[in-house]
Amino acid sequence: MWQHREMAISRRRSRKADSGVGQQMSLFPVEALLRRIRPDRNEWRYYRLSIHRDLFGGATLLRQWGRIGTAGSTRVDLYQDEGEAANALTRMIRYRKKRGYALIGG
Repeated sequence: MWQHREMAISRRRSRKADSGVGQQMSLFPVEALLRRIRPDRNEWRYYRLSIHRDLFGGATLLRQWGRIGTAGSTRVDLYQDEGEAANALTRMIRYRKKRGYALIGG
């Protein structure tokens, strides 16, 4: 009897981990992958963010988004330093999560 209960609990935990719900971000993220899938609306979207250093001592926030399976669009935002870029990245993650995206990696 106890074995069945433990198996059911572990299945629920693994499903929760797979869905991206409750996943914790690192303290200072330098990249993130978000995904929004709504089959009823035929919507399969991704949003990828990453911070890179530039040649002039600043930092860039590379934003890529589009339909899953396509090249999508790219935008590069310039910042004075990595801290400023990291703040922009966390703001963007927060905004995208409000729009229904789930954090997959980062």
